[in-house]
Amino acid sequence: MLSSSARTQYIPHLALLAVSLIYGANFTLAKQIMPLYIQPYGFILLRVMFATAMFWLSGIFIKETIAKKDFPRLMACGLFGVSLNQLWFFKGLSLTSPINASLLMIVTPILVLVFAVVGKQEQMTLRKFIGIVLGTAGASAIILYSDASSNKEATILGDVYVFLNAASYGTFLVIVKPLMTKYHPFTIIKWVFLFGLIPVIPAGYSELAAVDWALLDTSAWLIVGYVLLFTTYLAYALNTYAMRSVEPSVVGYYIYVQPICATTIALAMGSDHLTWIKIVAGLVTFAGVYLATVKPKGKTLIS
Repeated sequence: MLSSSARTQYIPHLALLAVSLIYGANFTLAKQIMPLYIQPYGFILLRVMFATAMFWLSGIFIKETIAKKDFPRLMACGLFGVSLNQLWFFKGLSLTSPINASLLMIVTPILVLVFAVVGKQEQMTLRKFIGIVLGTAGASAIILYSDASSNKEATILGDVYVFLNAASYGTFLVIVKPLMTKYHPFTIIKWVFLFGLIPVIPAGYSELAAVDWALLDTSAWLIVGYVLLFTTYLAYALNTYAMRSVEPSVVGYYIYVQPICATTIALAMGSDHLTWIKIVAGLVTFAGVYLATVKPKGKTLIS
């Protein structure tokens, strides 16, 4: 039997693993809805409205006052962690393949490192630099050498959107951390979603208003429900809870699990296929992320 302290130590990691599994399925499921039933920005507006309402209801009994000096940071968290993050991801996913999108997401830890170095929170080392170069090369290969298709330009554009989403999420992980030590997770996330909702309304209103809900069959409604309840509300709640206990880089490590889950589900459902380019570029990206973010044992490398 695990002690209570051991259970407490493992719970954040179990939460992050659950988030990776939820997101892994989302790559394939959400793509089945877009753009057949709902355009990406309209879907995001639906997601963010639902999540904002749920998080404010969840935090109704948490009485905390936000310091005025922290509101600009919360606004920035809303912009990068909700608005840009979600708009770019769903737009990209609607254009590219589930496996491409999941592989590109693993560059997030590298981007977190880059932002931390720029913000003077970490020092650059030779190992980290090589990792950044490899990770960038792998991501570039995924974008530039996508499967040949009748609409390859759209696929490349989708990959670029997913990469921008990863950059946005990496920024969010860095700037939200100081708030985690001051406030309850639900206090933070309800304000983040409220501020994130504001730019999403004009971006997604026309697409959401154009949805013909009568066209959605049972499977489509189930996928919409999954995206709203699990991908949006539960995943963000678990992620926010975990970030209170672990470093942003640790949160980034669990993104490694997403391509495995996403690839397995996409192949099982026949919605995507593997190519040598995807395999090799994915391995190069994994190697780069490992070198850039995993600290070596023993002697520290010279900066």
